Amino acid sequence: MKLRLLLVVAAVWTLPAFAQEVVVYKIVAKDGKLEPAVIEVPAGKRFTLEVANEGKSAIEFESKDLKQEKVVAPGAKTSLSINALKAGEYKFFDEFHESTAKGKIIAK
Repeated sequence: MKLRLLLVVAAVWTLPAFAQEVVVYKIVAKDGKLEPAVIEVPAGKRFTLEVANEGKSAIEFESKDLKQEKVVAPGAKTSLSINALKAGEYKFFDEFHESTAKGKIIAK
């Protein structure tokens, strides 16, 4: 009985942490460009980046600042979970179209 009560108390205590919704920011790659090129996110909160490749060739979403790298086939999507960021700017690019497909995330 005591164990059951302890489990219920623990579940209620942690419920607010699970109730927080993770915001999804979408990036579209097409014709050697990434849109939007600038994404503003709140500092200190986890979020998800959804990268959709609407182009005719593969892309490689990469961010050395975020320590993320993912190849996305034509017509495919992928999601990247990003841990809470400190305030600042974090660059990203398509390594296969690096001269034209660049962007940044600004955490405020």
